[in-house]
Order: sequence, then C-alpha cells, then structure tokens
Amino acid sequence: MAQGSIETKRAGPAAPAERAAPGAPVRLLTYNVRHCRGTDGRVAPERVAAVIAATGADIVALQEVDVGRARTGGLDQADEIARLAGLTAHFHPALHIAEERYGDAVLTRGPSRLVRAGPLPGLLRRPGLEPRGALWVEVAVDGRPLQVFNTHLGLLGPERLAQVEALLGPEWIGDPDCRAPVVLLGDFNATVWSRAYRRLAGRLRDARRVAAHRDGLRRGATFPSRFPLVRIDHVFVGEGITVERVAVVDGAGPRRASDHLPVLADIRMERG
Repeated sequence: MAQGSIETKRAGPAAPAERAAPGAPVRLLTYNVRHCRGTDGRVAPERVAAVIAATGADIVALQEVDVGRARTGGLDQADEIARLAGLTAHFHPALHIAEERYGDAVLTRGPSRLVRAGPLPGLLRRPGLEPRGALWVEVAVDGRPLQVFNTHLGLLGPERLAQVEALLGPEWIGDPDCRAPVVLLGDFNATVWSRAYRRLAGRLRDARRVAAHRDGLRRGATFPSRFPLVRIDHVFVGEGITVERVAVVDGAGPRRASDHLPVLADIRMERG
C-alpha cells in the first residue's frame, strides 16, 4: 500500500449522526463511484457506502451517480449511499434522459443546504460531449458556514479549461455571496501538468500539495483503482482553511468498489 494511503474495513448501514466532536477536523472525501459498478463488473452501492462509512467522512463529493437508470436497476444511488453511510444527499443530474438521471452528489453529516446546482459549459464545436455540471452546498460546521463545491470535468483540455473558468466565475466561486472558507472537490480529469489544474492551483491551494510539503508524502495516484497511475481526483481549499492530512483511501474494498480511489482530506476552519 502506497505511503499516504489508508486501508478501509467493511462497514454496515449507519444511522445519521452529528460530527464526532465540536472543534474536530472536518473530514472531506471525493469519490468517483462509476455508477457503483466495481472493477469486477458488479453494481453494488453497498460497497461504495461501506468505503465511505469506514472513513468517517463528514462531507462527501460523489461523481458518476445514477438515479432512476435502467442499467443500475432504477435505484436512486445518491439516496441509497447516503442512507447506508448515515449521511444526507444533495444530487444534481448533469445528464437527464426521460426519467433517467446521472450526475454528481454531495453527502453531508451535519446541517446543509443546496445553494446552486447547474451545468458547466462544453465546446460549441463539439456538441456531442458528455454534459458536465457542479453543485454548491453550504455546510454548517460547528455553527459556521463552509462553502463546498463538487464537480466532474470533461475529458478534453479546452473543455476542462472552459469549465474551470466558469467555476471560478461569478456564478460559482466568484459569486459575491460565496464567502470564505471554500473547498472544491471532484474528478477533474486533469493531471498536475494540465492547464486546467494550473488555473485552479493559481486561485486555490491543492490540499495534497500542502500536506506533501509538510509531511513529505508522495503523489497520490487515484486512477485506475486496481493499478493507480495518475492523480486526477483533487481537493482544493481556499483562504481560512488549514489542511491537516490528505490520503488516498486504498485497500481491497476501494479497489473493488469503483475504478477510482477516493481522496480523503482532514481540514480545519481557521478563526477570524
């Protein structure tokens, strides 16, 4: 198991609960679940929920979630995963075909409200690209608001860059109502050498790099889960946040549950 990774153990359904203790670090998790289809080809939301529950995450950003789709039995995966992990779900369908929906979700342990959910731009010259979107959820942490953004960017460089500019613009992170502290999580389909990553890292801080600078952690590859080679799942943080720890959630369970490994980050909201 790579340095900076943590092993998970199987966990069953959990009852909704508050955070462990006031003043404790906030545990973030970003996880592309590939509509809960594991690397063995089996669709099993309970395995994804077990991975999440074992981490004790307070806020979870999910990508590639099915709701009411025939290919996954018509299940509302966002609600089912949240129920099993003892969390509350906010879902946004980036793709909507008849009654079938597919997109991203934010799960929270404490009080939260959906501020905005909507599409991100594609490329005018490539109308057939998969639609992409984002969610903005405000989460109350010990009585203080934390602005949480979840997204799943496109596969093409120019597409990702346009989507990053939109995320940093006035409808999302650049909105005057979006006051610090801010976290942005998701599957960015972007390595650290990409223009999209560099643009984000120029505005926010990559939590992994903050932790690596302090702890000497190696790069945490997240994809593909069986033999991780690239780091494309990221956690970015804004001002007023201290990063205490970042780890890739590794082990037999996570490597089987999806084709991505989740990324965990423990943060603290600074006073003042």
